[in-house]
Amino acid sequence: MSVTAAVLALYIAALAIIGYVFRGRSRSAEDFVIGGRTVGPWVTALSFVAAYFSSVVIIGGGAFGWKFGLATLWIGATNVLLGTTLAWIVLGRRVRHFTERLGVTTLSGFFAARYGSPSIRIFSAAVTGIFLIVYNVSVLKGMANAFEVLMDMPYRAAVLLSGLVILFYTATGGYLAVVWTSFLQGIVMIAALLLLAVLSVHRAGGLSGLADRLSLVDPGLVSTPGVWGWAGLLSFSFIVSLGVWGMPQLLVRFYSIRNARMLRVGVVVVSVGASIALVPYLCGAAARVLVPDVANPDLAIPALTRLVLNDWGGALFLAGVVAAGMSTFAGVLLIISSSLVRDVWIEGLGRPLAPGAELRANRAMSLLVGAVSVAAAMKPPALVLVLTAFSWAVIASTNLWPLLFGLYWRRTSPAAAMASMAAGAGSALLWQVLHAFLPAPWKGIHGFVVGLLVGLVVIVAGSALGRGAPEIAVRRAWGEEPPARSPSASP
Repeated sequence: MSVTAAVLALYIAALAIIGYVFRGRSRSAEDFVIGGRTVGPWVTALSFVAAYFSSVVIIGGGAFGWKFGLATLWIGATNVLLGTTLAWIVLGRRVRHFTERLGVTTLSGFFAARYGSPSIRIFSAAVTGIFLIVYNVSVLKGMANAFEVLMDMPYRAAVLLSGLVILFYTATGGYLAVVWTSFLQGIVMIAALLLLAVLSVHRAGGLSGLADRLSLVDPGLVSTPGVWGWAGLLSFSFIVSLGVWGMPQLLVRFYSIRNARMLRVGVVVVSVGASIALVPYLCGAAARVLVPDVANPDLAIPALTRLVLNDWGGALFLAGVVAAGMSTFAGVLLIISSSLVRDVWIEGLGRPLAPGAELRANRAMSLLVGAVSVAAAMKPPALVLVLTAFSWAVIASTNLWPLLFGLYWRRTSPAAAMASMAAGAGSALLWQVLHAFLPAPWKGIHGFVVGLLVGLVVIVAGSALGRGAPEIAVRRAWGEEPPARSPSASP
């Protein structure tokens, strides 16, 4: 316990120092939100990995590996190929260019500028803000579950400790503090997961021994789709992979990189780093035979850690879980605060703020949103990955198609984009509400799949029939008109 506490104290102190060091770098709201577009490729890539594969994947992915076995490795593989490599190739360069040309720093701001529609800004900001708070609850729960098992800390005390540290360095240092702490956190997370995987698989008898022992528990734990079934496996693979394409806290990495040329290096680094996504599912499967009697699947990875690692290894793993969770939580805080201040208060309600006042408002809003998330996490309603999938389903169903079509199809209609947002989010929510009443074959299909399909049909049909965006907005997005100046940049 003393070793774990010492390592964790040193780690938290390092995060606080980074936040303090970057306290003077945020001179405008744009600096606070996207770091003035000055971040290099290695930091961008590893901070993306840390923000994507947070405590949600470490704890939640391990829980699903424990429940469903080796078939869940396909989720990790899809995360790498679809959620990381392909996302960077398809979205990275265009998001970087379009947001700079349109002078925007938020995803909702991009929609408003690209489509010339204030209503799209408000709708996207509202949905994103609400459901990112739900996502933050799952992140805090993952960190607290690790504290619970590895340090015998009460769950609520663990939530409070995690939340306070994140709020300090986020509000103090802004995006640069978040992205540099995420860079450090990505390295710690990767090292911790690799250590746990090697020792867990060795203790289970190697990969072949693990498969043999799992098959004795249930043959479905070593086959695909196994005990889960195709509907559940494919639904979750897509939601936590394709869902990334509509998640603002990950897309912001493309806004902030120094220039689009650096994305070439970033794609390689992020793809290699993202391969760590397979490890939590493998460790969860190992936990099924090594710690089969956990009271809650979300405790499988912490219990496995306690079994196979010594004090120093357990301390490193706890730091890795905390690192992953903090990087995600901090990034989400910035996204929500900037969207509420810029997209809702300033642009939506027409309440302009001076540059200094906008910066202070962003700091205050990040503290407020963080406090709400911490309060909600004190008594979370479900498993970590279930909460994540629910929030990602609604956010991605809202944002994905208007973003992708807005980047690649000049003809996309503002009305169709707005209708796609509403139809995608509404159908995803409705499907989840009615899930318990669906016939058995349909229960495995997640609301994200439904929302995605409905949103696609609506935006294609609506754009074919409707009127395109204002020509000046389209020409500016494609670099055919002088770029707009960011309203939150320093004079």
